[in-house]
Amino acid sequence: MTAKTLTIAQQKGGAGKTTLAAQLAVAFAVNGKRVALIDIDPQGSLSAWDRVRNEKGSGSDALHPLTVLAVSGWRVGNELARVRRDHDIVIIDSPPHAESDAKAAVRAADLVLIPVQPSPMDVWATQPTLNLANDAGVPVLVVLNRVPPRGNVVAQMRAALADKGLPVADTIIGNRVAFASSMLDGLTVLETARSSPAAGEVRALAEEIAATLP
Repeated sequence: MTAKTLTIAQQKGGAGKTTLAAQLAVAFAVNGKRVALIDIDPQGSLSAWDRVRNEKGSGSDALHPLTVLAVSGWRVGNELARVRRDHDIVIIDSPPHAESDAKAAVRAADLVLIPVQPSPMDVWATQPTLNLANDAGVPVLVVLNRVPPRGNVVAQMRAALADKGLPVADTIIGNRVAFASSMLDGLTVLETARSSPAAGEVRALAEEIAATLP
């Protein structure tokens, strides 16, 4: 069966794409899926995380094996055709501020996940990615990311995104230290804090994405 492809895209930098890519990859792997990650961001943060993961030798990768590949954006189509044959889910971590690379990643996707932090700048920054997805005929799902624990910002953000006609995930990803802490060790919250609220959020988002993938 051909793998489903999830592209995580947002033209604004610092939206948390790489963290979401890694966390979701392990969430799918925990559920028995064969997962590949394709890093087309020139910063290579996802590849750096994978190197730490392998160097730590924690044993977690033996439990939740991941294929992680770093490729140029223009090569993503060819690489995807190859890895799809041996995986159930492929997650593409796309770069900000690089429309040509983002376009290739969006066109290759079955679903585009757009992380949005609780700020008007993030809401406005969704438009270029939305345009790319609409042009390619690919569905999108917005996830509210790094949301603070207090305040009425969620309702405001949902209203602003609804005004743009964007579907928003029911799951909210909080602004939690556990995410950064796990990434520093080349791991994820499902491996370092399985009973934490952060882990619960990742599980819920992975389930929601699995149900949304066409």
